[in-house]
Amino acid sequence: MTKNVLPRRATVVAGAILVAAAEFTLLHSAAGVDLTVRSGSSTRQITVAAVVVAAAVAALAGWALLAVLERRTTRPRVWWTSVAVAVLLLSLVVGPPSGVGGGAKATLALLHLSVGVALILGLSRPRP
Repeated sequence: MTKNVLPRRATVVAGAILVAAAEFTLLHSAAGVDLTVRSGSSTRQITVAAVVVAAAVAALAGWALLAVLERRTTRPRVWWTSVAVAVLLLSLVVGPPSGVGGGAKATLALLHLSVGVALILGLSRPRP
């Protein structure tokens, strides 16, 4: 990996995390969306800290997968983009339906889409 790739990818990761935090804050505080999810028979409140951690884990996992693919495949961006889009679609199927209420479901879907699209577009750019 060249020296220029590390700062650019770190910026993409930070940007995805900031987008998720800002989006959550706006929807929760300004729009009054109560982000509660159902897990089995229990429910729990989602906080901005949980959103930041989830976005960071997703972003770092995506970056790590791309790094592995760059070392082991001849077309890493094609593979990474395919896997990333599949994971985003899966997260939309599994994640948002667990929201309690329409606003929570829509917010979860929007958070998944925002982080996913930021990472897919940002990390899949070719090396400078």
